[in-house]
Amino acid sequence: MASSLAFSGIGLLNPHKVPYSTKTTSFIRCNNLSESLKCKDNGRPITAGRDHNGQAAAAFPSVLTTPDQLLDRIPVHKSDTRLRIFSGTANPSLSQEIACYMGLELGKIKIKRFADGEIYVQLQESVRGCDVYLVQPTCPPANENLMELLIMIDACRRASAKNITAVIPYFGYARADRKTQGRESIAAKLVANLITEAGADRVLVCDLHSGQSMGYFDIPVDHVHGQPVILDYLASKRICSDDLVVVSPDVGGVARARAFAKKLSDAPLAIVDKRRHGHNVAEVMNLIGDVRGKVAVMVDDMIDTAGTIAKGAALLHQEGAREVYACSTHAVFSPPAVERLSSGLFQEVIITNTIPVAEQNYFPQLTILSVSNLLGETIWRVHDDCAGGFEPYSSLGID
Repeated sequence: MASSLAFSGIGLLNPHKVPYSTKTTSFIRCNNLSESLKCKDNGRPITAGRDHNGQAAAAFPSVLTTPDQLLDRIPVHKSDTRLRIFSGTANPSLSQEIACYMGLELGKIKIKRFADGEIYVQLQESVRGCDVYLVQPTCPPANENLMELLIMIDACRRASAKNITAVIPYFGYARADRKTQGRESIAAKLVANLITEAGADRVLVCDLHSGQSMGYFDIPVDHVHGQPVILDYLASKRICSDDLVVVSPDVGGVARARAFAKKLSDAPLAIVDKRRHGHNVAEVMNLIGDVRGKVAVMVDDMIDTAGTIAKGAALLHQEGAREVYACSTHAVFSPPAVERLSSGLFQEVIITNTIPVAEQNYFPQLTILSVSNLLGETIWRVHDDCAGGFEPYSSLGID
């Protein structure tokens, strides 16, 4: 008898209802921590507060509904004037969704570029004595967005903010976390120093490329995992666990894939062995594990040029995989990523909105999930000094 596809305590919201099977094979729907931004509208995300046809719908995102007693355990004061959220220009839509979830309005801030490219930042309201959260991923253009974040931090520090938290959904330069050859820089450590010296008191990041990067900061780091958001969406696909195999696209991602597989009813694990001959250039060598006749779910923290994951998917099809899904938290999508991902190798490409996806990069197989609830809830708990390491807070996956 086939076993059921089940997860353990990874969600808080349940916007979609999936019928349960009455046959011997059951598919268990876990509570959802996210809300999908789109469902097959040629990759176009659904606007918050609008349905697929653009008509008015329930406000996005929903408030916490399960478990009911959770609301009573968290001292949330939605009228708290000491909490301020400001958005940079890198991902304003995500910032707005976070503020919407928290029942707050984004702070007023003026950001402009001078003719020579210099960045000007001015807060349009007082933050004296406030807990300030600056939402700014360091996504492409990485140097522009990083410098903007540093200037935003400096502006808040000089405006006498009590605490400054840099909310960085995507931490750029995270791949430069060690020396692989002589005379290389460790840019991840340099960027951590810059953020610290600019005046940040705390950093909130989502799915770092490697956990060791947390040690580069001399200030507290809250590391949130996007896995629950993607896992819960996969539960709605009603894939039998006997047909499922989780695949790591390289040896370095085995720990991430193993943790992912454990949440998928201890699904079997396969590994793509590849050799990299240069930056953004990958060559697949062979496959470790059995994928014949199975649904393969490839898991990685980011998709850049998609060379690694595309060649891995081609190998999986050669080895007899029935379907291939790609799951990643960060969609960098450097050319020619879109061409590779939309070439027919993947049944679906599941990403989150930590990095904004340009409209010209939408394609039919693309599904974008929102991490706004995850980040918004984490901000509340950091602000209210709530822990994330014990039940029911552990469901957020906060380190």
